[in-house]
Amino acid sequence: MKNQNRLVIIPTYNEKENIERMVRKVFSLTLPFDLLIIDDNSPDGTADVIKSLQKEYPNQLFLLERKGKLGLGTAYITGFKWALERDYEYICEMDADFSHNPEDLISLHEACEKGGADLSIG
Repeated sequence: MKNQNRLVIIPTYNEKENIERMVRKVFSLTLPFDLLIIDDNSPDGTADVIKSLQKEYPNQLFLLERKGKLGLGTAYITGFKWALERDYEYICEMDADFSHNPEDLISLHEACEKGGADLSIG
């Protein structure tokens, strides 16, 4: 795995309309991030969109499919455990619906890396 040392966790449930645009936006940033999508068995086919994009972004785009709608909190816990098992140093979380601006990932990362902070909140 090509570990950029930075991971963005995005839980999804019925985000087919947003997820491709979000993935492409994160991967277009000047600072490279890996992406982990945690999909709770979206009936709209969100996971299928991710599987298709994984061909374009191998070793950067990851998908965990869960068997039911298990909730946002448990999705983040699952994602953080996954990230820590793979030695990511910087772990971000955000929604797929653009309620969080992906551009902010850069300044949030810099607040930790250059500002000496252990946590930054946007």
